[in-house]
Amino acid sequence: MTRVFIDADACPVKAEAERVATRHGVKMLLVSNGGIRPSANPLVESVFVASGPDEADKWIAEACGPGDVVVTGDIPLAAKCVAAGARVIKHNGEELGAANIGMALATRDLMQDLRSADPFRQGGGRPFSKADRSRFLDVMDRVVRAAKAQAGG
Repeated sequence: MTRVFIDADACPVKAEAERVATRHGVKMLLVSNGGIRPSANPLVESVFVASGPDEADKWIAEACGPGDVVVTGDIPLAAKCVAAGARVIKHNGEELGAANIGMALATRDLMQDLRSADPFRQGGGRPFSKADRSRFLDVMDRVVRAAKAQAGG
């Protein structure tokens, strides 16, 4: 059975993911350290993990598998989920899989090294846009359909 896991602490597309999961009748798990308002939707379950670095990431990586969809902007978590057989979507609608996760990890590591080498370097890229939100909805719908087909329903 397909499930959608949301790395919820800093996810800007929780509402969009819930709409897609509801439309497809798929259970959605909002995984966070707390501070996330529970949904009244019976298909949405809030999972609160211990506070601490990467606790939500660890929980998602251990729980997901083939036929599941994970929504996260965390590249190391995405790599673990891809290795577990899950489909991964970033908040901007970019799908991460076996073909591109290595490059995403390398880029992340390079940017982290550049930031640490130059303490005056600012910024984390461009802001989240309406186009990103729209792209996310389209990709999420397609990926959930594919994951349901993979899981057999």
